[in-house]
Amino acid sequence: MHGDETVGREILLHLIEFLVTSYRRDPVITRLLNNTRIHIMPTMNPDGFEATEVPDCYYTRGRYNKNGEDLNRNFPDAFENNNASIQPETQAVMNWIKNETFVLSANLHGGALVASYTFDNGNSVTGSFQGYSRSPDDDVFIHLAKTYSFNHASMYKGTGCDNRQTFPEGITNGYSWYQLEGGMQDYNYVWGQCFEITLELSCCKYPPADQLEKFWGDNKVALIEYIKQVHLGVKGQVTDKNGTPIPNAIVEAEGRRHVCPYRTNKQGEYFLLLLPGTYVINATVPGFKSMLKTVEIPNNTGNFSALKHDFSFSEVSIGSGAASCPKIPLYQELERASAAVKPALHILGLMTVMLVTFK
Repeated sequence: MHGDETVGREILLHLIEFLVTSYRRDPVITRLLNNTRIHIMPTMNPDGFEATEVPDCYYTRGRYNKNGEDLNRNFPDAFENNNASIQPETQAVMNWIKNETFVLSANLHGGALVASYTFDNGNSVTGSFQGYSRSPDDDVFIHLAKTYSFNHASMYKGTGCDNRQTFPEGITNGYSWYQLEGGMQDYNYVWGQCFEITLELSCCKYPPADQLEKFWGDNKVALIEYIKQVHLGVKGQVTDKNGTPIPNAIVEAEGRRHVCPYRTNKQGEYFLLLLPGTYVINATVPGFKSMLKTVEIPNNTGNFSALKHDFSFSEVSIGSGAASCPKIPLYQELERASAAVKPALHILGLMTVMLVTFK
């Protein structure tokens, strides 16, 4: 993401080599690759990397692309209008997200040692006035972040990089750390239907080359265990009575309504990351009656396959699919609707902001 934060780039090259050389030699890696589509992009900002010629632990111009733009402030934001000009690198990744069915991802950075999770931005609807911006899948995100930190050599200790910055259990809500507009993490979760966390992997952004082997050793197990989490929850296909896939059907767990509804892909497939437990899954084809199914979800990550449940609609017109979500600040509209229904709560929020401002 940032060209001067080089540890993640190098670790991903090690990961590629490890996966391909371990296939058919290591039974765990073999099963993982046989049951998982894995996409790896070692760098999103090659220009920034090339511009960073001398190792430096701190901030350099290599953070930005050739146009001087920070790519992790460059995505559409779900909470407010992001006026940044969309860069070619950002647009390429947005197109990639749109054309693939990504379910789980990680965005690698440097400059700290912590696993950070969505939301990075927020408003009263997500509870940001209390200093924490909570998503509908907050429990899953905490699990994902802890999966990485607890399998990392030292991230779980939460000591951070100096005495001023500590992260209990090595994780943090993004907004609780600092507010960020236009980040890839929130964009991917809201519009890409993909659970993404941000991994800060080194206190030093661009360390000497002789330290890279240790960084790989520190992160190797955590990366593999994190990839396994794509098999959490439930997956399946939505079809008509003839078995024809239905794209754009809404499939979500009750009580976890996404502001941009999660929909089936072109093959009618859906994927929902959920922790083990009992859930009611709601499948809806716009214009037709919903189908509800109570499912008991086990922990299937060790089996490399989420629970599978299909939905079949007896009478449905496949051409009735709704359009994809618009690229507007969706939570901004939700906040306005919430304020109209609960004016007292909104006023309390404004008072909180005023108290913080004048303190």
